[in-house]
Amino acid sequence: MINSLSKVLEQKESKKKYSEARVIVLDDSFNTFQHVANSLLTIIPGMSEKKAWALTIKVDKTGSAEVWRGNLEQAELYHELLFSKGLTMAPIEKT
Repeated sequence: MINSLSKVLEQKESKKKYSEARVIVLDDSFNTFQHVANSLLTIIPGMSEKKAWALTIKVDKTGSAEVWRGNLEQAELYHELLFSKGLTMAPIEKT
C-alpha cells in the first residue's frame, strides 16, 4: 500500500514540475515595433497596449522578453500563433 501511494505522489510531483512554460519573443532585424506590439495585443489574453509596447522595447534592447507564462498547452498555442505572425520565437521553456 505504501509503495503504490508513493508512486502516485511521485507522478503528481513530476507532473507539477512541468506544469508551467514560458513564451519568449526574440529580437530580429525584420519585424517592426508596431508589428510585434500588435501581435502581442492580438494573441496574448489580457495584454494591454502599454505592456505590449514595453515588452517590444525590451525585446529590442535586451534581445528577448518573456511575453507569457502559464500552462504548457496554452504556451504552445500562443507560441504557435506568434510564430505564425512572423515573430522570432525562442523554444518554449518549461519551468
